[in-house]
Amino acid sequence: MTQQSEPHLREPIFNVPLVVMATVGVLVLVHAFRMFVLTDEQDVNFLLTFAFIPARFGSDAGAVGAFPGGFAADLWTFFTYAFIHADLMHLGLNLAWLVPFATALARRLGSWRYLVFMLVMAAIGALAHLITHLGELEPMIGASAAISGAMAAAMRFVFQPDGPVAHWRDRSDAGYRIPAASLAATLRDPRFLLFLGVWLGLNALFGFGTISFGTEAGQAIAWQAHVGGFFAGLLLFDAFDPVVPRAELDSEMSG
Repeated sequence: MTQQSEPHLREPIFNVPLVVMATVGVLVLVHAFRMFVLTDEQDVNFLLTFAFIPARFGSDAGAVGAFPGGFAADLWTFFTYAFIHADLMHLGLNLAWLVPFATALARRLGSWRYLVFMLVMAAIGALAHLITHLGELEPMIGASAAISGAMAAAMRFVFQPDGPVAHWRDRSDAGYRIPAASLAATLRDPRFLLFLGVWLGLNALFGFGTISFGTEAGQAIAWQAHVGGFFAGLLLFDAFDPVVPRAELDSEMSG
């Protein structure tokens, strides 16, 4: 074995940023806390306090008053629901999608932009769910809306020439400094359109019950939240992207 090849063999298979590992850790810890620490009665109260429940925002004063947390919970549940999962399958599926797309996003945006981006996506997903489920008592939980936003945002830059896909072998950060595609260019990219078609198709199959996901509370697919998060990520990516857009670079060079 040569000295030059040894460092490459020591590289981790997945170069996951610390902030993404922390995200995974928090999601796992929250689920473990519910499974091993809380009683069934306490877990119900935990869900009523931290899950997103559209009925909180209805006009029925009696129903609204039944939820713990008051006005503060009306605000924090737009975010806290994303840290809760129905069971190990729900958690595992979300982590399987989270790790690759959040890794790409965190390596481009940096830790703080990544965290704010994911929280904003969760809130917009909750808002989309609220609009389409007014007065519903069924709680919504899970990080899927935020992950959907990360997927859409990643589509804006991963396929760029000399971008992350081109540099996947050397795992360098060079590919993450490439200017992103414009929204118009992304919407014309056949790779994005194929991804979008498959993603929407899967959400439709689960959302309309063609494929069963489960019957426990929180296991019904909140596809409207997913769609809200996805298109929010696609549209709002530019507001978080620290890399100078290609159009601005071109204008600077021509000037």
